Amino acid sequence: MPRDAEGSHQPRPRSPSGGGRLRGGQAHRTFSVAVFTLLASLDNVAIGLVPPLYREIGAGLAVPASTVGWVTATAFLVSAFASVGWAYVGDRADRKPLLVAGTLIWAVGTASTGAAPTWGVFLAAQVVAAVGLGAVGAVGFSVVSDLIAPRRRGLVMSLWGLSQGVGTLAGTLVGGLAGADNWRRPFWIVTALGLAASAAYLLTYDIRRGQSEPELAKVFAEGGEYTHRISLADLRPILARRTNVWLIAQGLTAQVTFGSLVWLPQLFRARAEAQGYVAETATAIGSVYATLFQLGGVLSIVGGLIGDRMQRRTPRGRALVAAIGVLAGIPFYVVLFFVPFRFPVPRDAGNGEIIRTVLQGVVTEPVLALSLLTALLALGLTAANAPNWFALIADVNPPEHRGSVYSLVNLVNGVGRSAGNGVVGMVFRALGGGQATPASYAVGLAAFQVFFLPTALAFYLASRSAPRDIRAVVTLLRARADRAAADRPQ
Repeated sequence: MPRDAEGSHQPRPRSPSGGGRLRGGQAHRTFSVAVFTLLASLDNVAIGLVPPLYREIGAGLAVPASTVGWVTATAFLVSAFASVGWAYVGDRADRKPLLVAGTLIWAVGTASTGAAPTWGVFLAAQVVAAVGLGAVGAVGFSVVSDLIAPRRRGLVMSLWGLSQGVGTLAGTLVGGLAGADNWRRPFWIVTALGLAASAAYLLTYDIRRGQSEPELAKVFAEGGEYTHRISLADLRPILARRTNVWLIAQGLTAQVTFGSLVWLPQLFRARAEAQGYVAETATAIGSVYATLFQLGGVLSIVGGLIGDRMQRRTPRGRALVAAIGVLAGIPFYVVLFFVPFRFPVPRDAGNGEIIRTVLQGVVTEPVLALSLLTALLALGLTAANAPNWFALIADVNPPEHRGSVYSLVNLVNGVGRSAGNGVVGMVFRALGGGQATPASYAVGLAAFQVFFLPTALAFYLASRSAPRDIRAVVTLLRARADRAAADRPQ
């Protein structure tokens, strides 16, 4: 099988009809994007179910809550490793079957989690779910990157990333509310939604690899295909792009901090219990407050827009926006963890009344309003990193490498997130003299902000190497398009 100068395989070109893959117009594309976005969100709902229920699951399975936290950390790691294999296959083959298979696997794992009779079965079920989740993230990224022209990558990637963030928040909310009196119920709910969404996958438009690249527009306009696929020999050129190295490095330290933030519902729950609420009500309060305070992630759209605008001015733009956002968010996080406030929730409130009184308190309680504003700023600033590193991966890599590079970044992310999620639990107990307390949660979460400092440095270094790597990819795609034109029968 022939290769080009970078070593990528060049399979035999397909017929212009694409074997029926080009069916459907704009409505079909819109439907497909909606399904991809929904599944990215649902996958993260599944991820977000467990943290608000650490104590309930631990009590139900006769293990400490910290042991359940280690299951979450293990699942992050398994998902990250699995995504590498899924992404490599996705960069070589048809991606739709992989996305369907991955969704079905995580649905089976999530259902088994809800039915687990012992901690061992619970762990095994979460591992199965994590394997499936690895497919949707890595392969889904490859698909989405082929839908977006470079000048709008930051904006659209922010929407794709936002769907994942919203999913995590929804998981926190569903877990805390639907699982407060029965921790198994949320897993069955999400399983049913996942199965329905996987059926919708079968009706989606099959996005062509490389179709969004301006340099390849003529190839597709004339009925051709982008035929290059990844091979094992491509690992060297992938790592030779220095921007890839810095994007991988930033993920390790950033996710240590983000992994620790999974415990945010526990901080608010501990505060609620210290104010005299019973465990069930405190769990619901913690989930509602954590969900509300993490809504600042919506501002990632602003980060994506600013990154697009800065990138049009300088090829260093996206990386600089991410670096500044990460640094600027640190003091707001620290303030958020320590601002004291009382929960304006009646002692015997149900879920509906908890939500209503929390939303009312944001307006009527000045300290609570200040806390929410601080949280929005903290999340909004640090959320600028996600759409910009998503877009940078697409900018500095040819289409057949993007899923695999994303998975490598995600692998390192998983290691960092697993460490942050697992180790911080021990830090909380150590700071609280063997028992996690509101003060130990606050101090521990604040201490983990230090890992954002090397993250910002990695983005700054990426800003220095990105211009060269972007030019190299543009040159490579132009050469491939010219070669395809020269090889086409006249």
